[in-house]
Order: sequence, then C-alpha cells, then structure tokens
Amino acid sequence: MGNGPLIDALRSSQALGFLGRQPIEATIAHADAFVAALRAVSGEVVDLGSGGGVPGLVIAWRRPDLHVTLTERREARADHLRRLVSRLGVADRVAVDGRDARRLTPATADAVVARSFGSPAATARVAGRLLRAGGRLVVSEPPDGDRDRWPEPLLRDAGLQSLIQFDHRVFVAIRATPSADVPRETST
Repeated sequence: MGNGPLIDALRSSQALGFLGRQPIEATIAHADAFVAALRAVSGEVVDLGSGGGVPGLVIAWRRPDLHVTLTERREARADHLRRLVSRLGVADRVAVDGRDARRLTPATADAVVARSFGSPAATARVAGRLLRAGGRLVVSEPPDGDRDRWPEPLLRDAGLQSLIQFDHRVFVAIRATPSADVPRETST
C-alpha cells in the first residue's frame, strides 16, 4: 500500500495547524524511526498527545498488525483524528481517545510513543503507568537535544530503564517492573 492516502491525511492535519511546517514526507521519514524501534512489539500501542496523527497514524499505516490508540484531549484535534482514521480505513485497529492520557487504564500498553508530549519526567511518568512489564517507550528526540535528558533516576522512578539507542531520532526505554507500583496520577 502506497503512502498517498497517508500523505494526504497528514497534509490535512498540517493545513489545520496540527503539524509543523516540515514537509510531510520528512515527517513520515522521522516517524519511521518509531516504526523501527517497535519492530519487536506486538499488541497495543498508545500515542500520547497525538495532535495531527504523528507518529501514531504512520505506525498504524506501516504496522497493520498493531492496535493503536491515539490520545488527544483537545476536542477539535480528536475529532479531526477520528475523521482521518475513518478516511484511511483503519478504524478496525485504530481508536481515538479524547481523554487526558493520564486517565487511561494502567498496564494495558505493549508500547507507548510520544512526540512533543511533555517533559521527560511527565512523559516517563505517564508512559510508565500505561506500559505492561516489558513494554517499550519510544520518544522523539530533538535533532540537537541533550542525550542526558533521560537520567536513570528519572526512569527508575517511573519503572523504566533505557535501552541501547540505535537511532538518534528516538529515545527507547523498557518497562522493567510491573506498572502496579506506579501510582495513578490524578492532577493535571
């Protein structure tokens, strides 16, 4: 299946201001780093703060074996994502959840992905709560970002530990312990 429908869908997100100005083809190429980092993952993937659909829709397009939940608490963006899911014909395996990601059921994800979701501490805390033991967190890294922004104590507090990085575009960690030890966050 070609990228045409995916490119058109993401262009509509960009036209609404839900994605940056980078060419869509480059955005997809960057999201492919997430796809590569999820090679060994099966099951459920949660995209934190999906915005215009990246990386979640790219993952769903490339990996039809995965079930993807796009989380987006901003109503207009969530509605747009629902239309894109329908337009791309992936509604049987992609859901849009309009709740705050911190309200999702704990320990249900085999992977959590994030691009511009929040600080490393906030992202690790939310992902750590959502991941099953052995699940992966994959986060977009800034091109010239500080590789020390994911310190071991921060990860350990969320039940995570970093994995060897093969692609500088993403940071990857694994849920080292059962997520029941990470309290559910109730504040915003």
